[in-house]
Amino acid sequence: MTESAETPEGRKRRRRMNYGEGREALLNAAVRVVARGGLRRLTYRAVAEEAGTTHGLVVHHFGSRDALIEEALAHAIRTSLNTSALEPGTGESADFAVGVSEMVTADPDIQAFQYELLLEARRRPELLTHLRGLYDEYFDATHRELSRMLPDGAGRPLTRLVFAALDGLVLHQLVFGGPETTDAAIEELRTLLRLLDADGHTDAKSGDEPRA
Repeated sequence: MTESAETPEGRKRRRRMNYGEGREALLNAAVRVVARGGLRRLTYRAVAEEAGTTHGLVVHHFGSRDALIEEALAHAIRTSLNTSALEPGTGESADFAVGVSEMVTADPDIQAFQYELLLEARRRPELLTHLRGLYDEYFDATHRELSRMLPDGAGRPLTRLVFAALDGLVLHQLVFGGPETTDAAIEELRTLLRLLDADGHTDAKSGDEPRA
């Protein structure tokens, strides 16, 4: 598919993209459209315009609007997991969530996109299945890392508490700014986790059952 090099004044020049590059570029464009205008603004044409490509290419890659939403959400969560250090894999509290504030600063749209979908799910319950499944990736990554950090592991309630704290900090930074505030709060969270770690080790050394 080719496009004329000449475009009407005021319109973005469309460019041809290879398959891999085009798909990721379209997912990023979908994220930006929703982050800035809400889910109701998400159309094939809006994504194509944002990406600087053709409407037909969006249809070719995704086939339906629902498929585009689902894949954009999966893309957003994968990107966030890769940049937030939610699961560094070291079991060291100092490494936990070290990239959270930088993640928000570097790409606020990808965080705003996820919150837009969460709010939209209150009006469109059909989104909940996708959201629950994909957010489980966040919970599972948090659970695995907490289980590495704490001598007695981490239950689901503690995992949810820790993740909810991080999620709230991301939302606050997204709205109010202040990455340094996020960093300070996360350091306090790490301090609390270190206390749980020390408490568990103390009980283990004494031969007592770990305290609840």
